[in-house]
Amino acid sequence: MNEADIIELVTAALWTATQISAPILVTAVVVGVLMGLLQSVTQIQEQTLAFVPKFAAVGVAIALTGGWMLRTMTDFTLEIIARIPDLL
Repeated sequence: MNEADIIELVTAALWTATQISAPILVTAVVVGVLMGLLQSVTQIQEQTLAFVPKFAAVGVAIALTGGWMLRTMTDFTLEIIARIPDLL
């Protein structure tokens, strides 16, 4: 196992983590910004008001993309397991 293999493995792991977390993070950021704008316009500065829509939107994002996330993680895990003999 050489240094290039380790770098490739770490890069693949980081890229997979980025892909899996993107739908949830983007949803949370977009809803957070929209709720912040709505609170600014209406001058309602209640912190819990922004939490509930963000929580619901993230739940919907997980429900919609959960299968894809699970497949992506499973594929990556199987690839790593298949590469174990080459890494030793």
